[in-house]
Amino acid sequence: MSSPPDDAETRALRERYARRAPQDPRYALTNPAALWPQQERQRALVALLRRHGWADPSACRLHEVGCGHGGNLLEALQLGFQPGLLSGTELLAERFVTARERLPSALTLWRGDARHLGPAPGSVDLVWQSTVFSSLLDDTVQQQLAQAMWAQLRPGGAVLWYDFTVNNPRNPDVRGVPLARVRALFPQGRIDARRVTLAPPIARAAARLHPSLYTVFNALPLLRTHLLAWIAKPA
Repeated sequence: MSSPPDDAETRALRERYARRAPQDPRYALTNPAALWPQQERQRALVALLRRHGWADPSACRLHEVGCGHGGNLLEALQLGFQPGLLSGTELLAERFVTARERLPSALTLWRGDARHLGPAPGSVDLVWQSTVFSSLLDDTVQQQLAQAMWAQLRPGGAVLWYDFTVNNPRNPDVRGVPLARVRALFPQGRIDARRVTLAPPIARAAARLHPSLYTVFNALPLLRTHLLAWIAKPA
């Protein structure tokens, strides 16, 4: 099955990603300003999984929309998810190729538009999205993707959500997705959310002084710019 031809927003999305630096050193994990937020998010994700009954995720079917280079799916494998129960979709060919090279062959990947490709309806326990919706500037496209994700979930499953909530005045190619918008996208969902991730400009400035300052500044919830949420589908 293939996705239909690109619409205007999908073409614009490809163009926006093409403008991004392919190897931005700010996001390399050798940079403490990138490593510490990732580790914080991982700890928060583990706590969220445990709180909702997935301390052992080995039997959990998880699908990621916009899986990029496969980094989040690699993390899922490290947490105990099984390759044959993981899947992902990726729109951009270069990222898809990298993900396919990095991930086990038992893990299913689709290349194309996540609104039209992915698991069968009602077949997965968790659908994961990480900073995908903040790259979608069209409200209708956001809604269509949310509906596709919701349909893929079995009753009692959940969307795992990680995205930033505030606009970046220096980057018109993205926009924040506040909690109110998340509620509008998933009106039937029961949401368990927490703010995570120190604002990246502050994180980078703190890391230049000393990496441990990330934890100091991140103790202030008002300085956190991202939302990590569990959006439960009624059983």
